[in-house]
Amino acid sequence: MTEGSNIELSVVMPCLNEAETLGACINEARRFLDNSCVTGEIIVGDNGSTDGSQEIALQHGARVVAVSVRGYGAALDGAIQTAKGKYVVIGDSDFSYNFSELMPFLERLRSGDDLVMGNRFAGCIAAGAMPWKNRYIGNPVLSGIGRLFFNCNIKDLHCGLRAFHKDAYSRLRLQTVGMEFASEMVIKATILKMQISEVPVKLRPDGRSHPPHLRPWRDGWRHLRFMLLFSPLWLFLYPGLSLMLIGIFTMLRIAHGPLFIGAIGFDIHTMLYAGMSILLGFQCVMFAFLSKTFAINEGLHNKEKWFKKISRFLTLEVGIAFGLLFILVGVSISFIALSEWKQASFGNIDPRHIFRLVIPGSICVTLGAETIFASFFMSVLGLRLKTKVFNDHA
Repeated sequence: MTEGSNIELSVVMPCLNEAETLGACINEARRFLDNSCVTGEIIVGDNGSTDGSQEIALQHGARVVAVSVRGYGAALDGAIQTAKGKYVVIGDSDFSYNFSELMPFLERLRSGDDLVMGNRFAGCIAAGAMPWKNRYIGNPVLSGIGRLFFNCNIKDLHCGLRAFHKDAYSRLRLQTVGMEFASEMVIKATILKMQISEVPVKLRPDGRSHPPHLRPWRDGWRHLRFMLLFSPLWLFLYPGLSLMLIGIFTMLRIAHGPLFIGAIGFDIHTMLYAGMSILLGFQCVMFAFLSKTFAINEGLHNKEKWFKKISRFLTLEVGIAFGLLFILVGVSISFIALSEWKQASFGNIDPRHIFRLVIPGSICVTLGAETIFASFFMSVLGLRLKTKVFNDHA
């Protein structure tokens, strides 16, 4: 047994009933370590196998780590935490990846990279190795979204064969336990500005007789959901700004009178929906800043230059001032509407006219109140960060 301090590479495989292929994967990894003269270890993160996978792993010289929490990410994380190597390679134990061809990963790690991703599309995908919906829809779409949302220059975001520096992995503080673990690793590494690279890999049909653990639609949604939750700009800010602009443009246009497009007329009823669009959009924008602040406080996001500038400007006092200004405008418009109602002796009045005042007035008052409340909540988040820092130093 190699001493832990001398181990350069830990090869980690998640396992859930992989008795048919696990032994062959371990043999390939052992062959790589021996032929390349790399001091290493092989770890199997077992997720509760009932087909004797644990015994097979031990017979082939691997170390088995029992992980009680179910999930692809949980099995990997449980094993990685026990890894003694300076570098770690993870790969599925279904025989779809060739563990005897790990040198490109190790070379990139030795040259200073923090995370090295396999790229199946730049390498070779054997016939029958990847379902068409994964190859032409799922992986390209999700990888494209990852590049768009996070400026991540990775072409194959979900390749199961990847390697990383153990210290870099510790800094990631990954939280997910399912298949989205793969996305979280790349996204957090990108946000933390780690050095990431890709190497071509070969994908072959897995050697199992039972169906794969991956469920394309469910797991694809989990990946997409995670990327949305981790990107407040795309989840909240951009949709919110779009809704606000559409609502403001529509309201200003109808404020002067009905809008006709052909035989279709848009009047105060449309104006009401425009007001709803403004409010919903404004709330989305507020959620974007609040969630971004929370993510920064928890160490999940870096504080970019643009956010620093906005944070320095949008203080509690500035938020209160803007909120009061909105309320003042709204109350003023409402008084104009009230005076016109008074001229009608508080009786019937043309709703098409009065609603052109009532709707903008009520929207402004609501925006003002929301601005003040959001400013206070933003300050609470900032206070929490200061308290956290104080407790850390206590």
